[in-house]
Amino acid sequence: MKITAVRLLRLRGTMPTEAPFWEERLVRPIDIYPAYRARDDFEGGIQRDATHFALEQHFLRIETDEGPIGIAGPLPDMVALYVARRLRPLLLGRDPIAHEALWDQMHRFMVHGRQGDAMLAISAVDCALWDLKGRWLDVPVYRLLGGPTRDGMPCYASMLGFAVRDLGRVRARAQEYKARGYPAQKWFFRHGPGSGAEGLAQNVALVRTLREALGDEYDIMLDCWQAFDPLYAAELAERIEEYRPRWLEECVMPDRIDSYARVKAATRIPLSGAEHEYTRWGFKRFVEAEALDVLQPDIYWAGGLSETLKIAAYASVHDLVVIPHGHSTPVGLHFSLAQSPSLTPYQEFLVKWNAINQHFLAHPLVPENGMLGVPDLPGLGMDLDPAKIEDQVEIES
Repeated sequence: MKITAVRLLRLRGTMPTEAPFWEERLVRPIDIYPAYRARDDFEGGIQRDATHFALEQHFLRIETDEGPIGIAGPLPDMVALYVARRLRPLLLGRDPIAHEALWDQMHRFMVHGRQGDAMLAISAVDCALWDLKGRWLDVPVYRLLGGPTRDGMPCYASMLGFAVRDLGRVRARAQEYKARGYPAQKWFFRHGPGSGAEGLAQNVALVRTLREALGDEYDIMLDCWQAFDPLYAAELAERIEEYRPRWLEECVMPDRIDSYARVKAATRIPLSGAEHEYTRWGFKRFVEAEALDVLQPDIYWAGGLSETLKIAAYASVHDLVVIPHGHSTPVGLHFSLAQSPSLTPYQEFLVKWNAINQHFLAHPLVPENGMLGVPDLPGLGMDLDPAKIEDQVEIES
C-alpha cells in the first residue's frame, strides 16, 4: 500500500448557538500590557449574529492506492501550509503503515521544526496515519494500542469561555455541569499580575465560589494559561490552598522550567502543565526538574499519537499522571482508553472548543453522564459530515 494523495481541505460552515458563543476569555501572558488586557477578542470563528457562529477550518486527508484513508484536523491555516509545502513530498509514494519511519524522517527533515507550527504539522500527519491504519485493519485505534483498559472514560468539564467574573453565573454553571454527571471541572482565571491586588482577589473569589458550589469532595482544577510569574503564582496558591484544588495548571510560561520548580517548592497544590511543550525530549526536561505532577501533552501539538505514547511511557516510569490537553477529543479518547487508569484517570473535555473542533465531524463525541463511551468505529472516527460543509476548497500549496 502506498500514499497517493495528501490533501488539505479548507471547510466553511455555520454552527448554531443559543446565544453569543464565547462569554469571556481567559487570562493571557500578554495581559501584562494594559492595551491587550482590556481586549475581549475570541478565537475559533466569527459570531455572525446572536445565534450563528461561522467556522473556517482545515483538515488533512491522506489517501492510498488500496483504498484506506486517514483524516486529521482541524488544523490552523499555517499548519496546513506546512503539510502542503514541506511534508507532502516526504509522504507521497510511501508506505502509510510505517508511521515510525515517516515520523523520524519528517522530524529529521524539519531541522527548524522541533517546536511550533512545524511540529503541529508532523503531529497532524501522524494522527491521520493512525486513523488510516485503524481503517485498514477495520478496528478502532485504541485496540491497536492495547486497550480498552475500562468500559468508558470519565471526563472533566473544562469550562473555558464561560463567564467567570459574574460569580452568580459561575455558581449556577458549576452546579449545572456537576448535575450533568461530570466528576470534576476545570475553570480558567481571567486576571493576572497586571490586574494587581483587585484581580488577585477576584481570582481567589472564583475558587472560593467553586468550592462552595461544588462541595468538599468534588475535584476542581484551575488554569492560569501560562500568564503568571512565580511570585504571583505562589501568592495565589497560598490563598487558595485551603480550597484544595486538584491541580494548578500552566502557572508560568511553558519553557520556564526553573520557574515551575520554584512554584512547586512553594505550594502543596499539585502542578500540571506542558500542553505547549513538544516531543519526548521537551517533556524529559520537565520530568528531570521534578517541576510538574501532571503532564498534559497535546496530541495534535506534541508530535502526534506516536510521540504522545512515548511521552506517557517515560512519565509512567516516574509515576507521573498524563492527561492530554483536551481539544482533540477523538484521538485523545483512543489514547486514554489504552492507558492505565492510574496513569490517565481523566479525559479533558473542553466544552466549547469541542463543539467547534468537532463541528464538521460526522460522529462527534460528547460525554453522557460525565463519561465518554468506548467507540466502535474503525480508526479514530474522523469522517466528515458533508451536510455541515457549506464550502470546500483544496489547498494545493
